[in-house]
Parts: sequence; C-alpha cells; structure tokens
Amino acid sequence: MKILLVYNPTAGNGKAKKLLPKIKQELNERKISFEILTTSCPGHAVDLVKDADLSGYDGIVSAGGDGTMFESLNGYYLNPGKDKPPFGILPIGTGNAFVKDIGLKSGGWKSAINMIAENKLRRVDVAKFKTGGDIYYYLNIIGLGFVSDVNKLAQKLKFFGNLSYTIGVLDKIIFLRNYKVFIDLDGEKIERENVFVEVSNTRYTSNFLMAPTAEVDDGYLDVILLNKTSRRRMLQCLPKIFTGEHVTMEEVETFKARKISIKTDLPKELTPDGEMFGTTPLEIECLHRDLEVFGN
Repeated sequence: MKILLVYNPTAGNGKAKKLLPKIKQELNERKISFEILTTSCPGHAVDLVKDADLSGYDGIVSAGGDGTMFESLNGYYLNPGKDKPPFGILPIGTGNAFVKDIGLKSGGWKSAINMIAENKLRRVDVAKFKTGGDIYYYLNIIGLGFVSDVNKLAQKLKFFGNLSYTIGVLDKIIFLRNYKVFIDLDGEKIERENVFVEVSNTRYTSNFLMAPTAEVDDGYLDVILLNKTSRRRMLQCLPKIFTGEHVTMEEVETFKARKISIKTDLPKELTPDGEMFGTTPLEIECLHRDLEVFGN
C-alpha cells in the first residue's frame, strides 16, 4: 500500500512537527509506503492536493486538524483525476471533530494508521456549499452567527487547545446579539430571530455534541437553530451542548434536510470545519455517500 500524506507541521500548536518521526516509524512498521507533502501556509493543502497526481496512491491522508482536513478535502474535489483513492485522516491537530464519527479519537493517529493498514473503508456524506459565487465542501459542520464569532476568537486562543472554544463562548455571551435569518429547508421556508445556525454532517464540533442525532451517511444534514434568548439562558445552554441536551431547550430547533439555503438581514461570517471565510447568503447540499474514507 502507498499513501500520499498531506502533513501540517504546525498542527496541534506545533506538536505535529515533533510527531512526524514517530508517524514515519509507525507507517514503516505497518509496511505502508508514503510520500509526504508538507504545508507551509494557510490554504497550501488545497493547492498541494489539487495539483497532485493521485493515480499512483491507494489513499490520500490529511495529517493535521480540522483545517488541514478541510483544505485537503477541497483540493481533493478540485483535483481533475479520475478514480481518486480513498480519503484518510491522521488526527494530530487541536481540533479533530470529524474523526469521532468514523471510529477514531482526537489524537488517535495510531488507530488511524491501523485502519489504513487494514484498508478499512466506508462511504460518508459530504456537504457542498456555495458562498460568494464559489463552491466548497466540508465533512463536519458549518456555522454562522454566535458560533462563527466564537470560532474567530478561539482561533486566536489555540494555545488553550479545545478549551479555547469554551473561553470564546463565555466571552461572546457578554456581547450577545440576535439577528433575522431566513431559511429554506427542502422547500420549507422559515424565518426566525436567531443567535446561531449550525448545519452539521456529523455529531460533534470541537468537544461539543452539537447535533446528537446526526449520521455521517444518512443523506441528510442536521440543522440546529438557537433562537432569540437571554444571556442567562445562554449560560444554562452551554453545559448542555457537551452532552447534546441543548436540543431539548425551547429556544433550540432541529431539522434534517438535503438542500438548505440561508439568508440573513445582515451579512454573517461563516465557519466551515473551523475555518473562517465566506458570508451569507449561503446554499448547502448533502452529497449522499459521495466520499470513500478510511474508517469504521
């Protein structure tokens, strides 16, 4: 077996660079031959994967956090090659939410290599979204409103690890704002005074169980709305998101849909798979079992 490893040495606040010799050793011991493409700046993984000749590999594997995965995925879909190999993830970044839905844990890179060595494969849904006239793809989640404001701050606090998101939440509760959102869910139109919208392919975002009923291969995306609420209720909501109990609160609504369009009264920044770019209006479509990945 031979893989193309897209490696982000700055992932996990630089821990990935120190891990590389151990990862190479593990791959060699499992008799997996590999070629490494090292990222050097944000967005680099997109170009590396887009321009790579994937025909000689049995897998393309993203090694880093959710951001590296997102970039590698978009490069994968931009790559013109046919019969592309399966997609894999070595979870060595600060956040690795997607892997929890394919039988791995954040930091569980040895288990990920084991899955690759044993050629454990499954097909998963991919979310295709359009913003500003451009098309992108994500595996985990896209959010706007309060959640994107939190993520923007959390990116500046990455040295706190997953705790950075909790700190971001507490900070943004102080400056809580509502806005109007207009959503089309497979033709059903709704309008709300809203705090945040999350459109999830998977259950987790960071260590939050945002969409507890989401399934990564059911052909649907889970839409979570937190509607107009108070700072006190937001503080009550926070611990519930770790367990998924927030979906029982009266301010929270959940839906499942294949095609979703979202408009807001003022442009809202987007956060796909932990990245920050794009604004509303937004169109999203679930591509049912469109991607073969290494996983359970």
